Amino acid sequence: MSGSLLLAWQAIMDHPLFWVGVTLAAYQSGVTLYERSGMAVFHPVLVSILLLIGIILLLGGELSAYHQSVTPLMVLIGPATVALAVPLYVNLKRIREFLSPVLITLLVGGVFATLATIVIAWGLGIEHSLVMTMAPKSVTTPIAMLVAEQTGGIAALAAVFVMITAVIAAVFGPWLLRIVGVRSEAAWGLSMGICAHAIGTALSLERSKEAGAFAALGMSLMGITTAILLPLAVTLWVLV
Repeated sequence: MSGSLLLAWQAIMDHPLFWVGVTLAAYQSGVTLYERSGMAVFHPVLVSILLLIGIILLLGGELSAYHQSVTPLMVLIGPATVALAVPLYVNLKRIREFLSPVLITLLVGGVFATLATIVIAWGLGIEHSLVMTMAPKSVTTPIAMLVAEQTGGIAALAAVFVMITAVIAAVFGPWLLRIVGVRSEAAWGLSMGICAHAIGTALSLERSKEAGAFAALGMSLMGITTAILLPLAVTLWVLV
């Protein structure tokens, strides 16, 4: 490639909207593949992440530059999260009916998910920082990164564990729920929201409005309780 073409290509890559366009194109490719296949393993989030990693490596881009370029998209995460309040409000009466089972499920499932991770990791002799990185894997990415940082983990790596957890839960969760005979939309959504957070909530919204509402509730409550209790538990453990 000649020098002028290299300069032109570099100018295109340096444009503020270049990586925004690439991100949107990668996500749309994931949506198309997911709609045609109908398989959870081809969820748009997972597909777009893999495509973006490949494109960034292929073009020799830098993660910091990409992160800075897609800031306008990241700003939209807040409104998108707040929008989950809509199905919660619509199904508020239904949620009140199941408030006690929801809280019990959250307590049992949340404690088990976190403690099982910590116990298994310690049993394998994994160092403390990595244990604390994996501990908040069952909550949505922004909260997991914050909790991992507060407890001595690695924030960036915590996001990776969250994504792996979400993908595994999204792929095998519906299959396991079907095997054990879970037919309640509320139970289905709550399970997916707690285990697969954002991806599970997206799948639940595709299933039904009620499942989506309970998934959003499960994801939110799991994030809040983990953000409060896990750092507190770690602090008390260190003091003891």
